[in-house]
Amino acid sequence: MKKSAFVLYFFVVMLTSSCAQKSDSGINIPEKIDFTAKLIVDGIQNPWGMAFLPNGGILITEKAGEVLLYKNGRTTKILNVPEVYVRGQGGLLDIELHPNYSENGWVYLSYSSSSGSGKGGNTTIIRAKLDNNSLVEKQVLYKATPNTTKGQHFGSRLEFDNQGYLYFSFGDRGNRDVNPQNIAKDGGKIYRIHDDGTIPKDNPFVNDTKAKTAIYSYGHRNPQGLVMHPETGQLWEHEHGPRGGDEINIIEKGKNYGWPVITYGINYSGTKITSETSKSGMEQPVHQWTPSIAPSGMAFVTSDKYPNWKGNLLVGSLAFQYLERMVLENNKVVYREKLLNGMGRVRNVRQAPDGYIYVGIEGKGIVRLEPN
Repeated sequence: MKKSAFVLYFFVVMLTSSCAQKSDSGINIPEKIDFTAKLIVDGIQNPWGMAFLPNGGILITEKAGEVLLYKNGRTTKILNVPEVYVRGQGGLLDIELHPNYSENGWVYLSYSSSSGSGKGGNTTIIRAKLDNNSLVEKQVLYKATPNTTKGQHFGSRLEFDNQGYLYFSFGDRGNRDVNPQNIAKDGGKIYRIHDDGTIPKDNPFVNDTKAKTAIYSYGHRNPQGLVMHPETGQLWEHEHGPRGGDEINIIEKGKNYGWPVITYGINYSGTKITSETSKSGMEQPVHQWTPSIAPSGMAFVTSDKYPNWKGNLLVGSLAFQYLERMVLENNKVVYREKLLNGMGRVRNVRQAPDGYIYVGIEGKGIVRLEPN
């Protein structure tokens, strides 16, 4: 990991639609340079997650299995990180702080683990504390079963709500015909637990003796975006579709989001998965992308530093290597714009407590968007 003793600047834009050109996909590409993307942490191959410490430091997960602490221009490797099962899309994934981190010091991690019986691994949620740049008091809160050697669809984002519940997403682990629609199986779900891993008494399937009682919603494919709406408190999620049909959903307790019974996507081979895009008892997305952008990371903008973006939704694109800005009206996308176009695969985007937007880009590191 190289130390960032120097600063690189990339010039990219936001502006109004009147000054924007449209790409072949119909997404607006702005013309006027209005912010600078400043590379603050370099040399990270896959910056999957970011969490912002009260002292100004940033905890960053590197998918290959490291947690890094960036502070005051220096990057330090955190010790005693759990052993990670790195395969395909699996590895060390998201990181989040407890809402009362200043009082209790809990840090939450999602990663793929080979613990338990069977070959391979599955997604795991733990919490731990930082002591002299080492993880201590590690506690496993949830481990999906069974282990499998498949390398796809681990999820996995973490998000706390205003009541202190922890939500996390698990992908279907490449077993679409079994996991997403079966509440007795892990995979293809959004889960909700208390901060200590116990199950809330009002979870939707808590009284079903056959169900995984941590489940909050089901029928998902591979969710890699999870964020609370800053005004409504609703949980917003996005997930990878197959070839087409990436989705943004508003998550509600106990609801079925349809995968793979309904989808706007098709198989990678070009064949149909289903002819159905809607069905009674299954939720429709707020927005769907066809062709797929391969979304990862999601953030609502509330900062005064970007007054023209307030209330907008930011989503990273892995496939087309840009950050998408989406203007919403009544929970509908009315305008889309490409930012950081061609800079690299955008893995994550977060708005930090200092009001700046930070973006994780594969092969580059973490950039901060600084208004000019």
